[in-house]
Amino acid sequence: MRSSGVLKILAFLITCVIIIICYQILLTTSFFNHIDSKIPQADPVPLGKGVGNVKVILENEPQGTATAKKNEPVHEINVVITFTNAKDNTNLQQKFQTTVLSMFKWTTTPVNIYIIGDQASQVIADAILKQAVSKYNKQYKLVKLDTDDLAKKLHEVIKEMQQHFSYKPGAYYSHSLFFLSIAIHRVMPETLHRVIMMDADLKFNNDVKELFDLFDNFSDTNVMGIARENQPVYRHVLSVYRGANPGTRVGDPPPNGITGFNSGVLLLNLDKMRKSELYNSLINPKVVNDLTKKYSFQGHLGDQDFFTLLSLEHENLFYILPCTWNRQLCIWWRDKGYESVFDLYFKCEGHINIYHGNGNTDIPKLDWEK
Repeated sequence: MRSSGVLKILAFLITCVIIIICYQILLTTSFFNHIDSKIPQADPVPLGKGVGNVKVILENEPQGTATAKKNEPVHEINVVITFTNAKDNTNLQQKFQTTVLSMFKWTTTPVNIYIIGDQASQVIADAILKQAVSKYNKQYKLVKLDTDDLAKKLHEVIKEMQQHFSYKPGAYYSHSLFFLSIAIHRVMPETLHRVIMMDADLKFNNDVKELFDLFDNFSDTNVMGIARENQPVYRHVLSVYRGANPGTRVGDPPPNGITGFNSGVLLLNLDKMRKSELYNSLINPKVVNDLTKKYSFQGHLGDQDFFTLLSLEHENLFYILPCTWNRQLCIWWRDKGYESVFDLYFKCEGHINIYHGNGNTDIPKLDWEK
C-alpha cells in the first residue's frame, strides 16, 4: 500500500514537471514571436549608403548586375548629373529629357544615375527617367542624394574660394552645388571609385561606355578628364596676364595652348583625387587667392574656372578629353572681338559623340532621330 502511494506521488510530480516545462516553452516561443513582430526588418543596405553622412536612396536596381570593383571589368557606370531649380523651368526639363533619352538609346551597360539637385527637381528627374527607360528598355539605378547635406559640406570646403569663380553671391554659378566636382572625392562614399559627371544639356551620339573607357588613357598624375573650352573665354579672362606676358601659352588655342576648360563632361577618378597630395593641397583659399592674383583671374563659370586656374601651373593633373566627347555649340564669343581667332578654339574634327548645348544653344536633330 505504502509502495503504491509513493508511485502515485512520483507520477503526479513527473506530470507537474512536464506541464511546467511545456508552459515555459510556450511562453518563450510567444515572447520571441512578439519581439520579432516589433522589430522592423531592415532592407539590404546598398553599397555606400550612409557613408560620410550623405543620405543615399537607390531605386530601380537592375537585376543580374553587380557593382564594378577596382581592376575588374565594368558592369555598371556611375553618372552624376547636375539638375537643380527645375520645378518651374520646362526648358531645363526638356534638356534633361534629351540628355537621358539619348544616353539610354546608346548605352550597352547599366547606369547608376546620381541626381544633384533640390527635392522637387529630383522628383521631376525620377519621372523623366522612368519614361526614358521604358522607351529603350535599359537598366539603370536612380540614386537620390541628400543635397542639402551635400551643399553644406561643400560650402565648408569652397566658401572662401567661390568669390573668384562667380560674378556675385546669388549668381547662377554661385551655388555650392556647382562646385561639387572640385571636392566630390571628399563628400561622396568611398565605395565610388570613378564617375562621369555631366551637365543636363547634352545629346549623346555614342555609347557612354566608350566615354568611360577613356579612364584607361589617364597617366599616373591625371586625376580627371576634361575637355578644352571651345570658345576664347579664357583668352578674354586672362587678357591682362597675356598683355603683360607676350608669348605665353596661357589662353592660347589648341593644340599647344593652355586653353582653359569646359566642365560639361567630366571623368573623375575619385581614388586618385583622394590620394593626390598635389591636388588636395590646391583646394586651399590661400593657394587659390595667390593664383588669381598672379594671373589677374576673375572667373564666373564655377568649377571649370577652378580647373582652368590650376591648369595654368599643373597641366599634369588633367587628361584632355577629346572635343568630340564635349562638343560645345555656343558661339557667343564669336562677335565679341575675337572673330579672327574664334575658329581656332571652336574647330572640332571627327565623329561627335556628345553634343553640348551650352549657353542655351539648340542641339541639331541627328540622323537617328529623323
